[in-house]
Amino acid sequence: MKLISIVVPCYNEEQALPYFYDEITKLSDKMSKTYPVSFEYIFVDDGSKDKTAEVLKDMAKKDRRVKFISFSRNFGKEAGLLAGLENAKGDFVAVMDADLQDPPALLPEMFA
Repeated sequence: MKLISIVVPCYNEEQALPYFYDEITKLSDKMSKTYPVSFEYIFVDDGSKDKTAEVLKDMAKKDRRVKFISFSRNFGKEAGLLAGLENAKGDFVAVMDADLQDPPALLPEMFA
């Protein structure tokens, strides 16, 4: 079985995270029925001023696939991406924005 890591840099994404999580989990569940794959989601909170960290903590408590890194201050998207990539354990890694700018629906095509 292959592991797919989804790296998601976050900055003030409190409102977007539930929508992203809903979409990516639906897709992951569907892909796991089609391909021999499992998933991990690595969220990197880049010093958000809103409740992004709290939302991520709640998600991690409910879903063992959710992992998160929380920066003490804003270091920029590139630092968040690097932290996520360094901690990814997957055979394949995809980077996605929490605002669904990168549609998770494209992931099966990319994987295939």
